[in-house]
Amino acid sequence: MFFKLFLVSVFVAICTADSCLHCICKKESGCKKIGCNPDAGSLSCGYYQIKRPYYIDCGTPGIRSGESIDTAWKRCADDYNCATTCVQNYVKRYSGKCPGKGSCEKMARLHNGGPNGCKTSATNGYWNSVKSCCHCS
Repeated sequence: MFFKLFLVSVFVAICTADSCLHCICKKESGCKKIGCNPDAGSLSCGYYQIKRPYYIDCGTPGIRSGESIDTAWKRCADDYNCATTCVQNYVKRYSGKCPGKGSCEKMARLHNGGPNGCKTSATNGYWNSVKSCCHCS
């Protein structure tokens, strides 16, 4: 019985972090380095299709001394580890705006809908897609 409980606990821990991030990455880019693409009047870049304001909100990870925000954002977005750090930082920053939501749901809704993504039905379809990929709640 303990072993079964342990396995379930391990699965849930993986689901709420690594699997959720992987499913968001898969949904956004096929989890591939795809550069920047036009999206709703601005550019979305890289593995997670990160926009410039999102990159600023996530704390500009990986920015180099003297580098412009635009150069750093595009480079970071196309670097899997940097982009993942950005998504994690962004979710951590705004997760308090998602009371009562599971960690994967917070991640998906905030990533897709911005700081108020947990409060709008516009992120329902995105969340359902991520949830079906990783079987998270």
